[in-house]
Order: sequence, then structure tokens, then C-alpha cells
Amino acid sequence: MMESAKLLKAIIESAIDGIITIDDRGLIESLNPAAQKLFGYGIEEVIGRNISVLMPEPDRTNHDGYISRFQHTGEKRIIGTGREVRGLRKDGTSFPFRLAVNEVKYNERTIYTGFIHDLSKEKEAEQRLREYAAELEELVEERTISLRKTVTALREAKEEVSLSLFKEKELNQMKSRFVSMASHEFRTPLSSIQLSSVLIEKYAEPFDNEHIRKHVGKIKSAVGNLTNILNDFLSLEKLEAGNVEPSFTPFDLVKLSEEVTEEMQMIAKADQNIIYQHTGVESMVKMDQNLLRNCMINLISNAIKYSGEHTFIEFNTEINEQECTVTVDDNGIGIPESDQQHLFQPFFRAHNTGSIPGTGLGLNIVLRYAKLMNGELHFESELHKGAKFSLSFKK
Repeated sequence: MMESAKLLKAIIESAIDGIITIDDRGLIESLNPAAQKLFGYGIEEVIGRNISVLMPEPDRTNHDGYISRFQHTGEKRIIGTGREVRGLRKDGTSFPFRLAVNEVKYNERTIYTGFIHDLSKEKEAEQRLREYAAELEELVEERTISLRKTVTALREAKEEVSLSLFKEKELNQMKSRFVSMASHEFRTPLSSIQLSSVLIEKYAEPFDNEHIRKHVGKIKSAVGNLTNILNDFLSLEKLEAGNVEPSFTPFDLVKLSEEVTEEMQMIAKADQNIIYQHTGVESMVKMDQNLLRNCMINLISNAIKYSGEHTFIEFNTEINEQECTVTVDDNGIGIPESDQQHLFQPFFRAHNTGSIPGTGLGLNIVLRYAKLMNGELHFESELHKGAKFSLSFKK
């Protein structure tokens, strides 16, 4: 028995967390070394004093009422449960900690044991994460505004200089300068912001903080939108400069399509499912795999953007004796009939797209990539009933 008591005392004395015991009148009976260090008191300074000496207001005033209420009614505020509270150090400063209190019957008397886990470092880290997330969000907003201004200026310039060959040449020079600027001035900071947001999300996981998740999500979404804009402009510039040369090599169409499906499913909306199906006994084709992949991603991305949650996107491939086809079919907002004749023009966006982000370049790029691979792009659409896009390539 003596050995057990010594072992228990040694465990309590060496515990990392603070341990305090009080009697049924709220008077302190013991503090282990960890608790003494947390509160800044020596053991002789607090033995016999009311536990409220370790509490800031209003808990200091209310504490005796908590004990009395529990003893007479059994109502538990802290006793028997755990909660986050604040402690008062000897020097007058306060700190947050996690408190768990248990009632113990010992030698025909009742004592209460409190287990204290200091939360100061966790709270400081959480505050730093919030501040860092806010700084990143502000930085992304600044970059977004800057890029939007640049894109707007480019569109206005295109409309003005398209009146003559001289102005068309001027536009091409401006676009070249813009692409060069976008590549060097935006890609590097966007990559840094994206990496930082991923790291914040990882380091914030133990705190399970809804606000941090919300702001990190906004940062990642904004970076994704800006990256898509840059990719569209860079693709268009390469096409117009004649720098895109298709490389026809054999590859497995089904394997490529399954990879694209998995990749795009990760960015789909809530309960938005991409259903892939292949028709035909063959799976090998000879085309430019990178260009076809870009076409698939553009078409599926549009289907995701312009369809609602809880919807299906049908993604089909088929190889028969005459041709290979790739089809993406959604049941989203559809394309107004008055806009369909302009659908493949650069920078054109249908009137019903509202605030959905986009550059109006995706379908133009898909059409031009299809033509480079000797293919065709067709579509069918009805307002509010979705759209179906089909790429076809002769064998």
C-alpha cells in the first residue's frame, strides 16, 4: 500500500499538466509542481486559500455558487465535465487552459480534483494562422484586382485596334507583352500563394477551425481562377503565334479519359458526379494526347461550372470503324439560342453566365486544337436544359 501511494505521488509530482485538489468548501489542498509553475505560486502561498484566488472575474465571484449549486442540486457546470476557462497568475496575467474536474469520495469526505492543460501556445498559434490567412487573402485580392484590370484593358484594346491591320499588329504586340508579363509577374507569386494556403490548411487541421478553412478555401479558389485565366491566355497566344504543332502518337484513350475523370471529380461541386463510359472494343488511338487532354478538361470544366450541385455530367468516348468521338453532356443552364452563333469566338461569353468566372476563351481553344488534330467540334443546347459537346476524329 505504501509503495502504491509513493508511486501515485511520483506520477502526480512529475505530470506535465497541472493537478489541483480542493475540499468541499473550495479551499485548496494541493498543487503539483506543474500547476505551481503555471500559476506562479509556491505551494505554501495557496494551501488553505479559496480556489477563486486562481480565477479572474467573473468566475472568481461566482465560483462558490458553482460548488453550492452542485452539492444541493447536482447541476454540473464544470464538475464532471471538461471546458475551456481562464486562469489568473500571481502576477495578475491570465491564460487559457482546458479544465477537467472530477468529484472524489475519500475517507468519508468529498474532494474535487482539477486537471489543467495549458492552451497558451495553441491559442497563439491559432491567432498567427488567422493573421496569416488574412494577409494571404488580402494579397490574393490585390493580385486579382490587378489581373482583372489588365484583362479588361486587353479586351478594350482588342476592340479598338481590330479596325485596321495596323491596329491589329499593335494588338498582337500588346498581347505578347501581356503574356510575357503574366508568365513572369503572376505565375511565381500565384504558386507561392497556392503553396502557402496548402501549408496553412495542413497546419490548421489540429484546431478544426471553421474560419480558417473558409478563408483558405477562398484563397485556393481565387488562385485557381487566376491560374485558369493565365492558362487560357497563354494557350491562345501560342495558337495565334503558330507555336502549337500536334504530335500524333498512339495512346490508350480509355486510360487517359479515366485519369481526366478522376482529376476533374476532385474539383466538382458538392454531389456533382462525372460518369465516364467507353463504347467499342478498341481503346488505342493516334492523336496528340496533350491537346486532347486539354480539350477534355476544358469541356468538363465548363460542364462543372454551368451545372448545379447534385447533378450528373456524362463523359463518353467511342471508337468504331469510321471515327473516334469524345462527348461531354450536362444538364446545366444551357446556351441561349441568340448566343449560339458566337459561341466559339474569342472572349465571347453567353448572356446567362452571370457571375460564373471565365475568360470566354475555352471553347475557342478547344475548337482550334480539334482542327489541328483534323477533328471537328459540334454542340447541341437548349436553355435551362444543358449542353452537349462532341469532338469527332476520322480514323
